[in-house]
Amino acid sequence: MKQKRKIIFVLISISTLLLLLVFERYYAHQTIVYPNFGISIPAGYSTHGIDVSRYQRKIEWEDVVQMRDKGQRISFAIAKSTEGITIVDPTFKQNWNQMHEHNLMRGAYLYFHPNRKAAEQAQFFIKHTELESGDLPPVVDIEERHGMSSEKIRKSLKECLDALEQEYDAKPIIYTGADFYEQHLGEAFDSYPLWVAHYEQNDAPRINRKWIMWQHNCKGHVNGIRGEVDFNVVNGNLALLQGLCL
Repeated sequence: MKQKRKIIFVLISISTLLLLLVFERYYAHQTIVYPNFGISIPAGYSTHGIDVSRYQRKIEWEDVVQMRDKGQRISFAIAKSTEGITIVDPTFKQNWNQMHEHNLMRGAYLYFHPNRKAAEQAQFFIKHTELESGDLPPVVDIEERHGMSSEKIRKSLKECLDALEQEYDAKPIIYTGADFYEQHLGEAFDSYPLWVAHYEQNDAPRINRKWIMWQHNCKGHVNGIRGEVDFNVVNGNLALLQGLCL
């Protein structure tokens, strides 16, 4: 009797596992469709984009580029490539290739840790990111202090930026929050293109310098992407971004 129960239990377990696998495959291939972007889009901006990483999982980029909300579309996308000197985003390669295949202006960013070797982080990004003519210059995402002073943060960031600029012959873009920029970076980096994050603002980010892109919301929805995604606008039109491209 015990042996029979064991066999039944094993059969039930296998059946359950198979059903879960079938459901997962079916669910993963279902088209994700939303009625609209699901957020308020700041008025007066004509060029919109998203930034993605492994948190968005597998993306159906054809659905992304075809979506329209009141005539607005996604014109560019920026994907996470590396972090520090050991982490490569597992979705980057597929995202990178698919953005190119669907003629979407693309960019790649490295998540920077100022307390780690700056030049090595730049070289790690270069090793794993094949930027081509027409791509945006590399983006350095700096958000954390890791207990470092502002002076040390600036020194470390500058070392990383210099290494990237030497490789690509273009000034990298800095991504950071409005407060972080003003508290820890400041005028020493005013010559770099700025992609600034500042949520819950109606018209523009509150920062006392020129900016190129503004990440205004992190809860948007786009066809082909499960869950929420960051939304950005350009301080100008698509030609402004094209002027930055390699």
